[in-house]
Amino acid sequence: MQQTVYIPQDELDEELTIDLKKIFFALWSRKFLIVKTFAVVLVLFIALTFILPKKYSVESDLYVNKANNSNMMEINPYAIEELGAGGGVAALMAGGGGALTNELELMQSPLVIDKVIKENNLVYKKKFGILPNKKEGEYISTKTFLKKNISFENKKGTNVITIEYKSKDPELAYNVVNSIINNYIELHKQLNSEKSKSDKEIIEREYNKTKQVLNQKVKNVNGLPEQSMVSTGNISAMSAFSKSAQQAMANIKGQVIAGQKSRIEVTEQAEKLAALSSKLEWAKMVDEMSDSSKVLVLKEPQKLRDFEYSSPKLLINILLGIVFGFLASLLAVIFAENTDKKLTYSMLEENIIYNLETDFSDLKLFLLANQDKKVSISVFENIPQNAVEQLQIFKNVNLIKADITGEFVQNIKNSDEVVILATIGKTNSKLYKQIKTMLSEMKKNVAVEVLV
Repeated sequence: MQQTVYIPQDELDEELTIDLKKIFFALWSRKFLIVKTFAVVLVLFIALTFILPKKYSVESDLYVNKANNSNMMEINPYAIEELGAGGGVAALMAGGGGALTNELELMQSPLVIDKVIKENNLVYKKKFGILPNKKEGEYISTKTFLKKNISFENKKGTNVITIEYKSKDPELAYNVVNSIINNYIELHKQLNSEKSKSDKEIIEREYNKTKQVLNQKVKNVNGLPEQSMVSTGNISAMSAFSKSAQQAMANIKGQVIAGQKSRIEVTEQAEKLAALSSKLEWAKMVDEMSDSSKVLVLKEPQKLRDFEYSSPKLLINILLGIVFGFLASLLAVIFAENTDKKLTYSMLEENIIYNLETDFSDLKLFLLANQDKKVSISVFENIPQNAVEQLQIFKNVNLIKADITGEFVQNIKNSDEVVILATIGKTNSKLYKQIKTMLSEMKKNVAVEVLV
């Protein structure tokens, strides 16, 4: 069963009330703390630009031609099957971009990365540079290599793959990217060569087998040609009166039919051989081109100079310093407001008169509105004599020193309203909180807090 809870609108509005004036004064009173904290954090981030080790980023763009291994569709009858998981014309129309997933996997496979690791002597070192490591000196694994500093990205809607490697050593960064490209291209050449050789062997084997069958059928050709029936007119006429002529005519027809069957078989086998011969020529051409790669380096990796580091950047650190400086200053203000041994603005409640001298009329208005009630003014600090004289005009007002005494408690019990006079940065915050707690236990609400 669902229960509906009604929240009065007045209570909701009260909860959402924000005293911007109190917030402003709280921040203004801590302006030096804010400036100091902000400056320290900003200077720290700027200093990090020159203290932190420099990182160099080397990148390269590769264009992977997924149309076919030979880059010439007219000589590669298997081009369509290489266009991706979708296959066929659909993949061709879509651009074949999805097939780059396979290329990314090849590029990040141990067949490529293991060679890169060995070529660049990437080994396990001490943890944090000082702690012993059981694997110290051993080549890192492919999995470890791919976890950090390296990224492979397929640019959306293209067949371009971007390789990026970051390192504290610009020479190492260049060598790693260059090594990845070279080993990836070599892997492609190897795959192309194996595929073309396999295709050629299969077609060549079938071609030789078909050729043998054709030769055998040519040798076994028998029977008479179809034109032989033209010269059998006399025999055909005699077959109506002679059984010998009928028999001879039947034999001739059988020989002609046998000859036609033999020629049909030879023709079919010859056509099959011709088709295989054409495919074998294509396979040989692809095999001859298998040493080429379908990978084109659009952007060569560049050797970086000492000042061409990618991080840390001064401008970025300044922006970070501004953001974190603001947050640190805010946290410092909150911490100071809640831990200060003297009274702070955040400790005050809602009804506040911020300056007794300039806003005395506000306090006077409150006292006039409550002149039929006994009002006790709890004074934490000394107040100006002229303010005391003006308050003594009101017969219902009783000025008492804020302290934890029986006299203070008795005066508060006999009062209808309570007003507090205190000074920011001077009044003891612990005593202030104790007095507020005492008033709360006595069920006496503070009507107004006046700052002296």
